[in-house]
Amino acid sequence: MEELGGEPAVTLLPEVNSKKKQLCFDWGPGEMLTCETSFNKTAEPEAEPSCPYIYILRKDMDVHSPVLRKLFNESHGIFVGLQRLEEELSGKPRKAQLVRVSKNYRSVVRACMEEMHQAATAAKDPAGSCQFSSQVSILSAVELIWNLCEILFIEVAPAGPLLLHLLDWVQLHACEADSLSADVLGSENPSKHEKFWNLVTILVLQGRLDEARQMLSKEADANPASAAMCRVLGDLMRTMPILSPGNTQTLTELELKWQHWHEECERYLQDGTFAPSPHLSLLCQILLGNEAVILEQKELLGNWYHLMVTQLLYSHPTVKPTELHSYAQSSLDLFLGGESSPEPLDNILMAVFEFDIHQVIKECSIALSNWWFVAHLTDLLDHCQLLQSHSLYFGSNMREFILLEYASGLFAHHSLWQLGVDYFDHCPELGRVSLELHIERIPLNTEQKALKVLRVCEQRGMTEQVRSICKILAMNAVRNNRLGSALSWSIRAKDAAFATLVSDRLLRGYCERGCFSDLDLIDNLGPAMMLSDRLTFLGKYREFHRLYGEKRFVAGASLLLSLMTSQIAPRSFWMTLLTDALPLLEQKQVIFSAEQTYELMRCLEDLTEGRPVCTEPDGLGPQDDDIETTKVEMLRLALARNLARAIIKEGSLEGS
Repeated sequence: MEELGGEPAVTLLPEVNSKKKQLCFDWGPGEMLTCETSFNKTAEPEAEPSCPYIYILRKDMDVHSPVLRKLFNESHGIFVGLQRLEEELSGKPRKAQLVRVSKNYRSVVRACMEEMHQAATAAKDPAGSCQFSSQVSILSAVELIWNLCEILFIEVAPAGPLLLHLLDWVQLHACEADSLSADVLGSENPSKHEKFWNLVTILVLQGRLDEARQMLSKEADANPASAAMCRVLGDLMRTMPILSPGNTQTLTELELKWQHWHEECERYLQDGTFAPSPHLSLLCQILLGNEAVILEQKELLGNWYHLMVTQLLYSHPTVKPTELHSYAQSSLDLFLGGESSPEPLDNILMAVFEFDIHQVIKECSIALSNWWFVAHLTDLLDHCQLLQSHSLYFGSNMREFILLEYASGLFAHHSLWQLGVDYFDHCPELGRVSLELHIERIPLNTEQKALKVLRVCEQRGMTEQVRSICKILAMNAVRNNRLGSALSWSIRAKDAAFATLVSDRLLRGYCERGCFSDLDLIDNLGPAMMLSDRLTFLGKYREFHRLYGEKRFVAGASLLLSLMTSQIAPRSFWMTLLTDALPLLEQKQVIFSAEQTYELMRCLEDLTEGRPVCTEPDGLGPQDDDIETTKVEMLRLALARNLARAIIKEGSLEGS
């Protein structure tokens, strides 16, 4: 997040002179690629670009902050819980549930602020400490805005309780009084502390009258001459009418009581009861809501909205929500006094007091550097049914548009993309399409990460993305010579062409080493071997080896022959199959029948008649050619012997 009201930071690219060279750039999901072009702004041409580099600029650095990542993670759980609650929320409990969700969001922000503050305190680097402190102030502003939105938009506090909520709002975000109180009360003689009356004045300005009375009692104990005045002022504070949460009195009754109390304060002031003590007289004038006197306490108030709440407390305690804007504008004008312009935070708060939700969202989108606050607040307000009438012209509503932007930012992070998936899931119009586009761009650095992405796609029935990811993993496995893994991924992707390619590599490895790698996978192909002819051959050929190892020679011989006669086996592999048949031909027991032997002889002749097919990429050398010739001669001799034995055996069986 950027500092509210500050200019965005300028990012300087090393070795780039934008005055001489033009830059080109392109936005990605969460980054911008920048590079220098060959176009000169000056008349003198250069032989080559002075900066032949591509720079990656991140548009959202907040996702890379360890502390803010906690904010993103915690708020994600609240967001998902809110979507699940939607069906259950109805009637009166609805508002209470939504207020509870809002408070949960704010508690996460405050916890993050506390952690950031500790990091700022512990930071040894001044620049790091400054950065953390800046983040604390921004999160404080975010919580301030959210709290006010909660009061006016979600809780919809009516006149009477509204002022109590605004008092709590100011007290929660004005922490100076607590630190000052600890300082004063920690001294030996609090009433003699140089900041004693500042503390009492701040407490009165914040409406913390019980604490102010306690401080006045200390003054009365230490200074008997002012004891009577302190007691009178303390009684006025104690009897000030205010609509407490459990009170059943009407606004009319409250106004009558407040008017009577106000007249009593005026009488004491006019009688000169507090004349001997300027401090007590000042406090009584604040109780009377004297605008000029309250405005003189600008330094103690700190901001215009504190001024507004103080004036409402002592001048108009039954203010209605619709009247807040005029009081807010008046307080802002008085506080600034024409000397300065409103800051972005002032404009946002003013939009809240005007009940202009869309302006609030717009101003926050401009002032903050990421979409976290706007996305979650907009979603919550949408659940309050406050945004239903605002649709965007490109087929989505405001809630969905902002959630899509926020989720896109999360996908720029190596792990937070998993949170972004759920945000896309809850965007009914464009969420699915956006998820498909973003998930294809996730760099699959590790197989573990790839499995997470794959699981997300499979759970959502994203068939094309599943196939694409499996193909990528299969290619990576092939590059790393992990053929078993490559075959597994190609089967999962249902990619027949790639499965054929990997099967060929496995068969080639068998030819080179005389044994198969990844036997467990090949042995358990099951129905998956039907994906391609080559994969079917691989599975069946491995089955032949298993039968041979179990000494089931007859079944193995039939399978071996069927692989050749059915044309499943690649022609380049026929010599290997015929060589595998050689030990069976030399068995004491006749394994191949006469008919099967004729088939083998036909295959051998078909293989030797045409051009020899090379299994090696470089072809056969002279020495290899001699070996092939020897193999052919041995096969012919073995086939002839087996044929003779088979004919004798079959003839004797017929004769018997």
